[in-house]
Amino acid sequence: MRMRPTLSWTPPGDLRPGTDDPEPVADALRGGGVLVLSGAGLSTESGIPDYRGKGGSLSRHTPMTYQEFTAGDGARRRYWARSHLGWRTFGRARPNAGHRAVAAFGRHGLLAGVITQNVDGLHQAAGSEGVVELHGSLDRVVCLSCGAVGSRRELARRLEEANAGFEPVAARLNPDGDADLTDGQVGDFRVVPCARCGGVLKPDVVFFGESVPPRRVEHCRALVDGAASLLVLGSSLTVMSGLRFVRQAARAGKPVLIVNDDPTRGDQHALTRVALPLGPTLTDVAGRLDIPVDSPVDSPVDIAVHSPVDGPPAR
Repeated sequence: MRMRPTLSWTPPGDLRPGTDDPEPVADALRGGGVLVLSGAGLSTESGIPDYRGKGGSLSRHTPMTYQEFTAGDGARRRYWARSHLGWRTFGRARPNAGHRAVAAFGRHGLLAGVITQNVDGLHQAAGSEGVVELHGSLDRVVCLSCGAVGSRRELARRLEEANAGFEPVAARLNPDGDADLTDGQVGDFRVVPCARCGGVLKPDVVFFGESVPPRRVEHCRALVDGAASLLVLGSSLTVMSGLRFVRQAARAGKPVLIVNDDPTRGDQHALTRVALPLGPTLTDVAGRLDIPVDSPVDSPVDIAVHSPVDGPPAR
């Protein structure tokens, strides 16, 4: 399915208000079989901004689309200059209490799986296993010509060598890992090609306007089918890539629970929306279940390169 570049959604006036009672979330977890679907809001407490929350990046930043990226060298130069600078901060992000709580729920056998719309790897860094990265991961790069998948850290090393002295000061970091830079700051930034075939390298993430690999979508649908309930954490569900799983669960009569400060596009399908901050709320829920949440990790994100459930790279 191709992601529509939907950037905004206006809540209808008849949506129920959110609640400040997280007990329904605790009840669902007590029953087990909970499938987690997480979005950018889960990572804001790790210093990575979201798209649509208060102060979200979409108020000042339009994400790169697949069509723009593949259209010409200029767009790729701007993207890689901004992304290279942003990676220095993005790659040092650490899991927060919300990520650690999700990992703890998994260790105690309460989850049917974790699907994340995020590309930051923080679920895995917190200890969650079998995470499905719906939109890919910034920790990997893929060649659009030969399909080779490589390490983002290795690419960062090559870009450093090709752009000695590139030290602009970014105004802000964005959820997709790039930084706000002017065209003047981008300058004549040099983009490096695939080391294997000389082709165009792209982060192994699903850009707006690009297709989520069909095998990955079908894997997620199977997880929804096998789950007892769906717990949405920090996603506005504005784009169909996540909303479709909420609709699937609702059609099957499975409870949908949402933890998100603001209204979401999936609220009409939800049993409840808990309008509270994610880290404290999930820590509270863990306490109600007598599940300890580990202390913060001391190392940055460092995920081994692997092949996600998807099939061939999207063309």
